[in-house]
Amino acid sequence: MSATHHPGSSPQEHNSSPSVAPESPQAQGESSQAPGDSPQADDFEEDDSAYGDDGENSTTTVAATILEYRELHGRTFQNFPTTEYWGPNDDKQNEQLDIGHHMLTLLLDGKLFLAPISLNPQKVIDVGTGTGIWAIDFADAHPSAMVIGTDLSPIQPCFVPPNLKFELDDAQLEWTYEENSFDFVHIRCLMGSINDWAKLYSDAFRCTSPDGYIESLEMDIQFTSDDGSVKPGDVMYDWSTLFINAGETMQRTFKIPKMSRRLIEAAGFVDVVETKYKVPVGGWMEDKKWKEVGRWNLLYLKEGLEGMALFILKNILRWEYTEVQALLGQMRSALNDKKNHAYYEIHVVYGRKP
Repeated sequence: MSATHHPGSSPQEHNSSPSVAPESPQAQGESSQAPGDSPQADDFEEDDSAYGDDGENSTTTVAATILEYRELHGRTFQNFPTTEYWGPNDDKQNEQLDIGHHMLTLLLDGKLFLAPISLNPQKVIDVGTGTGIWAIDFADAHPSAMVIGTDLSPIQPCFVPPNLKFELDDAQLEWTYEENSFDFVHIRCLMGSINDWAKLYSDAFRCTSPDGYIESLEMDIQFTSDDGSVKPGDVMYDWSTLFINAGETMQRTFKIPKMSRRLIEAAGFVDVVETKYKVPVGGWMEDKKWKEVGRWNLLYLKEGLEGMALFILKNILRWEYTEVQALLGQMRSALNDKKNHAYYEIHVVYGRKP
């Protein structure tokens, strides 16, 4: 079972090309990206990290070095000893993650999830919680639930609801939670960071309670358009191709949105439902909801450009720093170009453990 939500036509098919010129984002707090600082003497390379062996598990004791963040051109990155992740963990990136949470909440019509979970869930896990904002909102809304948020970096706030705790954890390692323990497993925006999605979903299945649910929301990073304003050869389209190819090089695919339904079903979940959204970039849609979603999405993308590009382009694709900054400048111009009616897809997949 699947559904597609298109900008301006939720959920019916959108049959006409956009006719409204994009409007400038009006989201409070928008700022332009400035070039990064000068190169640092201790810029790290992708082989600086150690990868875990089969004997490790997801609750391995974390050494003090976890707080010794690595630095690349003024941005800091996690230092978890068993994995690699391309996104920074500094304040600039964390603000972008919170903007993304707001955009996604608007996209889901104020909901935190789509799965038809029980009204009083008892135990919930948010895998890759980031700043913890989703877990905080969920814990506030569901006081019956004990909520766990896991992440590679300790960037979450100290003051949180009493039914929420955060754990430093690499979800790619063997899960050590009890079988059949979670009423809801929530996974969001981990594209490009997981080397074995089948294992992740299988671990989640084992730890989900009977009649409990998994939900996985992932962004398809391929920018495109329905009116030809964004096409192969354009910077926005080709930007996406760079990162998709880099994901294959890292063996951490960005293609998971199109794979997640099949893998969730293969893990053993049933009654699987997939919902697809075409998410506009900028406020070019006439529909009030999609105009607002698009404005916040534009802000989200602009705030995250450097954070997405720096590690992958420089350390994986071996670009020079000046080349990275040149591409960032081109992308900012393209994002601000009101002639571009770009969008990308978000896939939300949920399923039940029988």
